[in-house]
Amino acid sequence: MKKSILALAVSAITLQGCSSVMQATPPQLSPASSAHLSKQCEALGQSLSYEHLTIKAVSTIQSGELRLAGQDVAEHCLVIGEMYPRTSEIDGQRYAIGFEMRLPKSWNGRFLYQANGGLDGKVKTALGDTGGGPTTSALSKGFAVISSDAGHSKPLPTFGYDPQARLDYGYQAVAKLTPMAKSILQQSYGKQPDRSYFAGCSNGGRHAMVAAARYGDQYDGILVGAPGYRLPLAATASIAGAQTYASIPGTDRNNLESAFTKQERLMVTNTILKKCDALDGLEDGLVQDYRSCQTAFSLQNDIPTCESGRDGNCLTTDQKTAIGKIFSGVTTSDGKVFYASFPYDTGIASDGHISWEYNAPLQRDSGAVAMIFQTPPVGLKDFNIRNFDGAKFVWQSNIDDLVAKVYAIAEQYTESGMGFMAPPSPTSLDTLRDRGGKIMVYHGVSDAIFSVDDTQTWYDQLNENNQGHANQFAQFYPIPGMGHCRGGSSTDQFDMLTPLVNWVEKGQQPEQVIASVRGKNNPGGANEELPESFLEGLERPLCPYPTVAKYNGKGDTNLAASFSCK
Repeated sequence: MKKSILALAVSAITLQGCSSVMQATPPQLSPASSAHLSKQCEALGQSLSYEHLTIKAVSTIQSGELRLAGQDVAEHCLVIGEMYPRTSEIDGQRYAIGFEMRLPKSWNGRFLYQANGGLDGKVKTALGDTGGGPTTSALSKGFAVISSDAGHSKPLPTFGYDPQARLDYGYQAVAKLTPMAKSILQQSYGKQPDRSYFAGCSNGGRHAMVAAARYGDQYDGILVGAPGYRLPLAATASIAGAQTYASIPGTDRNNLESAFTKQERLMVTNTILKKCDALDGLEDGLVQDYRSCQTAFSLQNDIPTCESGRDGNCLTTDQKTAIGKIFSGVTTSDGKVFYASFPYDTGIASDGHISWEYNAPLQRDSGAVAMIFQTPPVGLKDFNIRNFDGAKFVWQSNIDDLVAKVYAIAEQYTESGMGFMAPPSPTSLDTLRDRGGKIMVYHGVSDAIFSVDDTQTWYDQLNENNQGHANQFAQFYPIPGMGHCRGGSSTDQFDMLTPLVNWVEKGQQPEQVIASVRGKNNPGGANEELPESFLEGLERPLCPYPTVAKYNGKGDTNLAASFSCK
């Protein structure tokens, strides 16, 4: 790797030592201006160049070849390439940072880095869409968009045996792709982007949070969704949660949902609604004031304790104890919470809860912790995922050891899992702030894998470090009822990119973001988890923390205008 790339990453790490004391009022960034492609796509393919870059293909995508929510995406150039190809000395596999860029024929002067979720390992279509069932995208708005595989070509955790692949996944792929992408734009349009944005959800939200901390000088606006910004700890907490569920008498380890069945979760959800739905001024199936709900609802006191057996209308003492431990935040053996608590919310009964709470620990988190986040990675014959038993890893792991290993380093693995995955000093963000940049964060309250409480704690600390004025450059939007990035009994369809652009380029700080449900006829696709009582087109305002959407006492209850952020 070239010294210049290392310097970019290392210099950003020095943000840890920066003061968070706000200086003079940050400058107002100017709006972007439009431009047009200087050449036909195929001609561009013959001239694009950058150090360590291989262009594999450049083609014209005609209007209508790509569609989103039933709408044609305008004509644009598709650039496919890779950077830094190499063969690993550890596992013998070929690695490279694969990417695609989509360049609009009529460009709005803005660049968006689309950060992808999960384990990456796949170049997803560079649309730049956000929220559940999006009906618009950055590309549709005229942005140039890049998407990458983060340095490995398969969405499997086995890349974690290669030390450099770990670092590329964590943060270095962004460091390498960003200046290259801006150079491509210079060569294609005759100028660098006027404004640069970064967006992603889940692991993509982690990428975005890392970009805010490490690359605040490279991006003007950052949109963060469900940020697993402490992902190694979140995945370890998921494993600890599985062990806790398995401790409930009568639980089938091959079916963890047997610890807390669908009928039992519906019973808890209905009780949460009974205790909390009216806290926002309207009983509508949406618990907007979820923070007050944590006081109003008590698992121990409000849920009947089974006296003769489980019938779906009560919980046993063992169930209450185990579930209470998980929602309060799983701990190490000394009783210390090492990740975060989770709020009680209506999403407990959702399908997403099943996937993340009961299936993910054995099928996803086990491999990620074993091969990517812990140092050293677990031994694996032939580096073949088929030789890994995720369930065995979960049941045999000691949580204290796992927590220690995500902070450990070794001779070949010079950065710990937390070191390369988490943003350095995430509660400072001085560079982004002082140059006039903005960050907007959204998180589903019913997210079962990355805790909204963890994100709220981050924002509280950011606000404290900025003398109570973090809202001058940062906003946090909890989304009641929404699961991981989308879904749940929620208004999960929204456009947060447009208000971010207006805040960055026009100084128009958002007061709220209008969101709606996705019914059966929604062009962005239906949300199958919506209650039948939710009408097509139902709206609510998403409110910046700490405000909450409250019913005004009059007006159409399906319209956001009948609610205020208070």
